[in-house]
Amino acid sequence: MSSKTVISNQDLFGELDPSPRLLMGPGPVDVYPRVLRAMSAPMLGQFDPEFTGYMNEVMELYRRVYQTRNHWTLLVNGTARSGIEACLGSLVSPGDKVLVPRFGRFGHLLTEICGRVGGEIHTIDTEWGSVFPVEQIADEVRRGQPKVLAMVHGDTSTTMAQPLAGLAETCLETGTLFFADATATLGGMPFNVDGWGIDAAAAGLQKCMSGPPGTSPVTLSDRAAKAVNRRKHIEVGIRPDGYVGAAGPPISSNYLDLGMLMDYWSPKRLNHHTESTSMLYAARECARVVLEEGLEASFERHALSNRALRAGLIAMGLELFGDPDNRMVNVTGVMIPKACGNGEKVRAEMLDDFGIEIGTSFGHLAGKIWRIGVMGNVCRKPNILRCLASLEVVLRRNGYDVRSNSGVDAAYDAYSGAAN
Repeated sequence: MSSKTVISNQDLFGELDPSPRLLMGPGPVDVYPRVLRAMSAPMLGQFDPEFTGYMNEVMELYRRVYQTRNHWTLLVNGTARSGIEACLGSLVSPGDKVLVPRFGRFGHLLTEICGRVGGEIHTIDTEWGSVFPVEQIADEVRRGQPKVLAMVHGDTSTTMAQPLAGLAETCLETGTLFFADATATLGGMPFNVDGWGIDAAAAGLQKCMSGPPGTSPVTLSDRAAKAVNRRKHIEVGIRPDGYVGAAGPPISSNYLDLGMLMDYWSPKRLNHHTESTSMLYAARECARVVLEEGLEASFERHALSNRALRAGLIAMGLELFGDPDNRMVNVTGVMIPKACGNGEKVRAEMLDDFGIEIGTSFGHLAGKIWRIGVMGNVCRKPNILRCLASLEVVLRRNGYDVRSNSGVDAAYDAYSGAAN
């Protein structure tokens, strides 16, 4: 910078002072205060024994969150999508067959990721608002014999949750690796990696784990780890003496190469990148909060709060979206009443007047449904009542006839019933 350059205070913008919000969309959501405090802890060097000890603790904590004994349970630095890309990009080689059952936007995302790394993609589709019978997916696996079955567990675009139990046996029979995206469900709905026979899974912090977006916990079975290592090629600048690369094709991404990441998270500590220190602190504390509460208790808290929310919405005369037997526990789709006209105006007034964010949707559901998320730190009785009371006021101001306090009263009844 030139010594003559003068920057005035007006050029520096203002100090960060975000407006207080209650984030009740499909994610991100409000962060646990303990997690924010953990993120302010001092930096450590990435090979400081204290820091590598924290890395090992994170691995153990997320084994418990994922309900797995998988050794290779670690963080991929980047938002939830980075973990998805790391898993699929490391498992799918050019020409490999991949089956992607799609029931919402994020099935299309898996299709695109697998296609970009050269996979031979086969898809099956169902109407948005529904999911697949497990046997239909199993039949497709038997028929196509794919190397990878790639599925979304909970797709927030449609607010539906796909049952995954019962597919592992077929995948073992056909030699298929089973990948599942748990971004929207980990910590808030049952997701049993070992019990369901899932070979690779990825998630984020910004939904039921109630942390900031920015790192992605992933887990790999021994089968998946062997598949990755068959493609292992370490970059030239960090290769140890006597290194011989694997016979398989190199993983196309350097940053999202699980083979090298596994070496970084192993006792070798082979330098791959600089671990995102504050995000590791956040991931560690997110897991501690969830596990201290207990997974089953967390699942029940999410289920109860969403039962109360849905009771309130129905009492207000609103129609819920999608197959009631397969709705996500933690995100609810609500049909936008025709009387309101512009659903975006309702969302804007909820945000501007009450400080509450609810979501819209994508594709052919855009402008047809709102998505209300109740996850993590948001998943509490006062927030449910505040949301319903505020929504009632905004709906009435936008031409929708709703009986005063009907939603709040119904939510109160749902909570009272659970306490009895």
